[in-house]
Amino acid sequence: MSSTDTTTLVKDPTGDTASVEAGLDALDAVQVQRTPLTQVLRQKVLPPVLGVLLVLGVWQLAFSLELTTPDKLPSPAAVWTSLTDLWYEGTLFSIIWTSVWRGISGFVAAVVIGTPIGLLVARVKPIRAALGPVLSGLQSLPSVAWVPAAVIWLGINNSAMYAVILLGAVPSIANGLVSGVDQVPPIYLRAGRTLGATGLAGARHVLLPAALPGYLAGLKQGWAFSWRSLMAAELIASSPDLGLGLGRYLENQREFNDMSGVLLGIVLILVVGVAIDLLVFSPLERRVLRNRGLLVTTR
Repeated sequence: MSSTDTTTLVKDPTGDTASVEAGLDALDAVQVQRTPLTQVLRQKVLPPVLGVLLVLGVWQLAFSLELTTPDKLPSPAAVWTSLTDLWYEGTLFSIIWTSVWRGISGFVAAVVIGTPIGLLVARVKPIRAALGPVLSGLQSLPSVAWVPAAVIWLGINNSAMYAVILLGAVPSIANGLVSGVDQVPPIYLRAGRTLGATGLAGARHVLLPAALPGYLAGLKQGWAFSWRSLMAAELIASSPDLGLGLGRYLENQREFNDMSGVLLGIVLILVVGVAIDLLVFSPLERRVLRNRGLLVTTR
């Protein structure tokens, strides 16, 4: 073998290493590119706007074709008039805030209660055998079924509202955490124990961060159950002490046979639920995915 060939063989590993490093550098360079504003608008903003416009167009077309009477299917303009009436009366934000405050505070209480329950069910086998099926059954139970019982137990007051929220949201949050813990690789737990993270310290620093994607999915579902449970409670329970929330507003418009108000109530309930998801849970989900390398970081 010639000296030239020998030199080539010696230099090849260095060349391969340099190629790998160059490839990794190229990957890093892709991750720091800033997404153009026009692309963000086109991909994130335009599709939902077009979807809303499509729904409004179909709605207006059905009204114009007189597929049914206006008292059963009012026009979008009539619903907008109902919205402006609430605005000028000064009651729009108070109605929304009454329900939003109940929903958020009830959800926070559900997180405080559901998280330790989920940890116990996930990590203690006897508790899992006893409570696991119960949590799954409670999660599948319609929230409206708890309203009569809560009213009898606690009366028509805020306590009954919060009881319905907790009974609807806690099982979802606990089951989400159980699912997240079940997906944690065992090597993470062994590594944590090796470093001295046991008991509550292990749960805080190893188990919960590793189970965060599943836990976050449970939180999202828990919020959905909280909001649905609250609306069911407000629809059924009526008392001056409860104030006027979105569910009660919706039921009042039904009693007045005001279809424009009914549709407005439905739209407001939908908008609040979607807004909480977009403003709170979607950013959290993107951050979790980005920290785990599952979402490309754009700057």
